[in-house]
Amino acid sequence: MTTIGFIGLGIMGRPMAEHLIAGGHTLHASSHHKAVAPDLVAKGVTVHPTPKAVAAASEIVVLMLPDTPQVEEVLFATNGVALGLSKGSIVVDMSSISPMATKEFAAKIEAGGSHYLDAPVSGGEVGAKAASLTIMVGGPEETFAKVKPLFELMGKNITLVGGNGDGQTTKVANQIIVALTIEAVAEALLFASKAGADPAKVRQALMGGFASSKILEIHGERMVKRTFNPGFRIGLHQKDLNLALQSARAIGVSLPNTATAQELFNACVAHGGKDWDHSAMVRALEIMANHEVA
Repeated sequence: MTTIGFIGLGIMGRPMAEHLIAGGHTLHASSHHKAVAPDLVAKGVTVHPTPKAVAAASEIVVLMLPDTPQVEEVLFATNGVALGLSKGSIVVDMSSISPMATKEFAAKIEAGGSHYLDAPVSGGEVGAKAASLTIMVGGPEETFAKVKPLFELMGKNITLVGGNGDGQTTKVANQIIVALTIEAVAEALLFASKAGADPAKVRQALMGGFASSKILEIHGERMVKRTFNPGFRIGLHQKDLNLALQSARAIGVSLPNTATAQELFNACVAHGGKDWDHSAMVRALEIMANHEVA
């Protein structure tokens, strides 16, 4: 049994934490931003007033937060996690944040005598609830080995990619591929529909060929059926593509199609779509074509 601090009990973090509890581990949480749900307290989660107090009570501290500024605040602000860590403690950041900032955060934590893994996830709320997340890990192999049994309670495809920051780099790469594939599926189905073909049957035909993909299967169906209730919100994917474009600028790499996908997301947000599912990128293309996939 491991004593775990878990900060960030939101849409993703809450089911992940519940899997750790079901695995027999003791959990500590913080109420510094918002109250911990009573049913989690009933399951044995101990609530502390600050991240520092959570860290002081825990062997491993897991973060599942929205973006880089929130992670930095929780780690290093007054009463932050870094001030409560003991020598040999481990910080596991499962948020999706800047790879460059991650390297800086890891260096600070390691300098204090503790250890750091960046371990962003893919799979969304469905994967979090099903404990089937893909987990991309950056950090020392010895630290990874200690935390891997916890990862196995939350995910299925768990890979140590390399050193600190490499997990976040992998997640950014994942989000580039997902966004560009959504854009390709959206263009294809829009083209087919406007040309007079049945997009549902076109999708069905393409599922049997080289163009087949999970995104054609799942998001293509969303586009045809107009079901844009979020599994993964456009606003969150925007954030991830911002990380991609900022990192690319810093290392001198051009990502032209990533920039285009971001502009399509921006157009969706301008039409009130920040909380649409990211498959709704198709709606930006539909506006330009004056035609809906249907």
